[in-house]
Amino acid sequence: MGLLFGSFWRALANCLHPRVIGWSLLPLGVMVILTLLVGWLLWEPAVEGVRSWLDSSTLISGMSTWLGDNGVPGLKGVVAPLIVAFAVTPLVAIGSLLLVLMLIGQALSSFVAGRRFTDLDRRGEGSWLGGVLWALGSTLLALLVLLVSSPLWLIPPLVLILPPLIWGWLAYRVLAYDALSIHATGQERRELMKTHRLTMLGMGVVCGYIGSAPGLVWAFGAGVLIPFFVLLAPFAIWIYTFAFAFCALWFAHFSLQALQDLRANADRTPKPGSGAEIIEAQTRVFPSNPAPAQSAPTLPPPP
Repeated sequence: MGLLFGSFWRALANCLHPRVIGWSLLPLGVMVILTLLVGWLLWEPAVEGVRSWLDSSTLISGMSTWLGDNGVPGLKGVVAPLIVAFAVTPLVAIGSLLLVLMLIGQALSSFVAGRRFTDLDRRGEGSWLGGVLWALGSTLLALLVLLVSSPLWLIPPLVLILPPLIWGWLAYRVLAYDALSIHATGQERRELMKTHRLTMLGMGVVCGYIGSAPGLVWAFGAGVLIPFFVLLAPFAIWIYTFAFAFCALWFAHFSLQALQDLRANADRTPKPGSGAEIIEAQTRVFPSNPAPAQSAPTLPPPP
């Protein structure tokens, strides 16, 4: 637990470093441009399509008419942007995570290594392209699970459990791989991800909840303050990128410390056939300080 919480507070402190803040602006700029471009092209058609679907729904139309008669008009005008915003939130979150990994993920890992683990050898067998392919494969699988499990989100308790679990699994997969790709061999990476699987999955779930928080700002801007949505959208995306930058730092501190401990334990363990093992075996067979031999008892002289 000391490793878990220690790495958490170290990552939180690193988030205040000017270099980390500056790095978080790089994926923000790319994501804002992409979001505004897609929003300019597809936002109005998507909202109009949702409004048409709501108009065709007898239940929604009845509720809207009843609320309008009781002094709460414009239900469809608020609900339609909210539905679109909640639908695109997972895509924005995944896009932010992928951009953080592709643009600054290895820079954050090197930042942690340069400040804390200067003596840790770089034995990594992974590459930037391998990390991107690993992240894309994991993301596609997570999106498939999100799509299949989306009907269960209508059950109130599950909507607070299933998405963070899926985000947690995705964060655990991609952030642990990215943190270890430079310094750990493939065998070391697999061993660490297997040994600390539950702990890293728990870290990923926490990151999933952290990554879900900006969705509130996103939905609030889309559904309540529509005129200010253009201003709130970059702020929400920056929270996404900054949150995922913190998660990358957290996994880097945890993973590199675990890797250092793994190698230290391996160095202390005698290898089969090594000189240390032979000396240890000889010490067990021929102790250096053998117990003194007992002398035969002295008989008394005859009378």
